[in-house]
Amino acid sequence: METPPIWDRCMSSSSSLASISRYDYSGYGQSTGKPSEQNTYADIEAVYKCLEETYGSKQEDVILYGQSVGSGPTLHIASRLPLLRAVVLHSPILSGLRVMYAVKKTYWFDIYKNIDKIPYVDCPVLIIHGTSDEVVDCCHGKQLWELCKDKYEPLWVEGGNHCDLEQYPEYMRHLKKFITTVERLPCRSSSGVREDGPTRRKSVERREKPRQSTERKQLPPKSQQWKKSSISSKLRISFDHQHLDRSRRSLDCHDKTRKSNIDTHIRLRGEGRVWTG
Repeated sequence: METPPIWDRCMSSSSSLASISRYDYSGYGQSTGKPSEQNTYADIEAVYKCLEETYGSKQEDVILYGQSVGSGPTLHIASRLPLLRAVVLHSPILSGLRVMYAVKKTYWFDIYKNIDKIPYVDCPVLIIHGTSDEVVDCCHGKQLWELCKDKYEPLWVEGGNHCDLEQYPEYMRHLKKFITTVERLPCRSSSGVREDGPTRRKSVERREKPRQSTERKQLPPKSQQWKKSSISSKLRISFDHQHLDRSRRSLDCHDKTRKSNIDTHIRLRGEGRVWTG
């Protein structure tokens, strides 16, 4: 697949040869299948497997880039790759439900629970978000940055919306600076420690435990909704709970089972990017 000129310009600043792997999620572009949360996870896992087995790429050679809903699959696999080089999150979401509701807890039927996964990402994380984002509020990016284990100086684009950040000069400058910085870092050992010891950079180490999920299905009152109608129409995220079983295991030894079949449809930028060096 042809690489857009903007990414060519960015990677041309790298001191080493690099390539970009781009792909369409299931149900988008040239990809067949059905768009769903689990399918997007399977998609990015398949791309990474291809990089490993076909091109011989290693974790420490890869920079993952996830935009908007694409931050979900990105953090899904990044939380499982301890030697990954770096992660870039562009206008990311805390979770699917939090885009539409101002919930403070993670519900079990939520999708793309980035807020619970990002504490498990060991590599440097750059977060870019527009301060005037009308689809995913900038507070999503800021809260994810606070939860990062290995923070890099974030970029809050003043006046930037959801799909126009590439048009701001500071976007390209900051992205180039990040790539140059992380490619100079020593690789991590299997224990997660950098082989050449700690290296100074503009990041802050802060470890926090992930938030615990709750099994409650009650949603917050309408007064806490974040412009539900306008936001949901832009993200087009829908939850299909027709097959959800409300039964759960109780503490009084009454064994019950819960089977959930959440059919989640994503209709926003069905494309992912992976940088390899």
